[in-house]
Amino acid sequence: MTLLCASIMVHDLAQALDAIDQAQSAGADLVELRLDEAFGGEGDGAGEKLAIDLVRESSLPVIATCRSREEAGPVGGYDGDDMARVSLYERLGTLDVPQRPPRYLDVEWSTYSRSANLRQKVNLAVAHPKQERDLATSLILSTHDFTDRPSDLARRVRAMQDEDACRVVKLAYRARSVRDTIDLAELIGDCPKPMIAIGMGEYGIPSRILAPRIGGYLTFASIDPEEATAPGQVSLDQLLTTYRFRSIGRSTRVYGVIGSPVAHSLSPLMHNAAFGAIEEDAVLVPMSVAPGYESLKATVLALLDDTLVGFCGAAVTLPHKEELVRLAREQVEAGEAWELDELCELCGAANTIEAERGGDGRVTRVRVRNTDAEAATACLIKALGSALATSHVAVLGAGGVARAVVAGVASRGARVTIFNRSPERAQRIVDEIGGRLAGRVEARGLDACGREVCDAYVNCTPLGMVGGPGPDARAVDLSSIDGLGARTVVFDTVYRPLETPLLAQARSLGMRTVTGLEMFVAQGAAQFAGWTRRDAPVEQMTSSVRMALSE
Repeated sequence: MTLLCASIMVHDLAQALDAIDQAQSAGADLVELRLDEAFGGEGDGAGEKLAIDLVRESSLPVIATCRSREEAGPVGGYDGDDMARVSLYERLGTLDVPQRPPRYLDVEWSTYSRSANLRQKVNLAVAHPKQERDLATSLILSTHDFTDRPSDLARRVRAMQDEDACRVVKLAYRARSVRDTIDLAELIGDCPKPMIAIGMGEYGIPSRILAPRIGGYLTFASIDPEEATAPGQVSLDQLLTTYRFRSIGRSTRVYGVIGSPVAHSLSPLMHNAAFGAIEEDAVLVPMSVAPGYESLKATVLALLDDTLVGFCGAAVTLPHKEELVRLAREQVEAGEAWELDELCELCGAANTIEAERGGDGRVTRVRVRNTDAEAATACLIKALGSALATSHVAVLGAGGVARAVVAGVASRGARVTIFNRSPERAQRIVDEIGGRLAGRVEARGLDACGREVCDAYVNCTPLGMVGGPGPDARAVDLSSIDGLGARTVVFDTVYRPLETPLLAQARSLGMRTVTGLEMFVAQGAAQFAGWTRRDAPVEQMTSSVRMALSE
């Protein structure tokens, strides 16, 4: 079982003991006490006494470390005398068992290998085959690089694992892409000793969450998201609640939300709540992929080719929706077992990858879909019924969401007018989509929308979005359009906030409304059903997202 370790930067006894109690209450298995700021190596022994008192009084097993400045990264770092630090390790490791010695000492390989004297002193403090005393503390040998993957990483790993005194090998480096999680999984599989393998930074987040899937000995978490001790560290609450860490195992199917950025995405919250609701052995994690076609292609193909991580699909968001269609077309033309649905072909964008794997773990089929288009159409059918086929729908905006809505709605027979501040951009959608839909799509300037009576208005612009351009703005002033009434449907794809200024106006005028939350859940439910071949628990998905948006 992969352990969950809360990492605590120690400042004083009361603060650290309180943090340990929080970690225990939250569900951590052990704590890492970072002593590098509190231990100064002073002759009065205050730092050593603090460390001993903490270890003795901790309600959880302890990993004790006094991280060197060179390997501490942006937080903490001890820059005193090495011998003083190693003497602290020796004192902690040789505490009598009734005095609660630490479960592990974490010593950097760079320190351990610096001199025979340092190595000997550390070895005297930990249990190992050549140790003559009966000690309860084991050694973690570690290496850290906060800037890149070390060029000599394989050498370091071999050197650490070959040390008799080493019980656990730890490596942590700044991940260059999501593909580093695959590399870390391979290193874990090849290591004869338990290994902690972490990719730091946003690209390394999957390696932290998926430690149980790839066989990591433990993963580190912060108690407070604002007090992470390393870049990309996930909080205890997120790991246990959002990602259902305790349910992840070697057979868990892995899905991702692919985009740049993805930190704001509610997809992990929604889909993991759904997986939990029906006890599906699956997890969805953020997979940040740098902008650019080559980044997307390299990442997706590597994940599909790998058999260790268990990648089975993804929700794909900006800026990769159009690039996913390009990738799928390339794979189809190359004769690979890929499928691209008609809506993707029509609107030139996709947001979903479904991958099937055979008994040997290899991918046998990949399907690429656009559930945005499916969801928008389903929402309008729910509001308009069969009348959608004869309705006139106004689509406001000409971005990726607008393309999906136009393709989905027009393919169901509706007449669509795209209103956009730049009519030329809207016309490009007409040129690319309209011709294949028997002329049912036209483009006009956004100012013309106020003079057009339509059956439904769909806002696909960021107007009204929290943090967007003009959060109090509306893409159209509904009160200025004569002829609208109770049968008019107003649909806003924006879901932050839950009620946008446009929806508030529509409700005040007695019109029917469709929220961005409804569309977001609908597209997610379509993804979920495609991934699991089971009905999506829409109620749980909706409540999880609504709660997050209401906070």
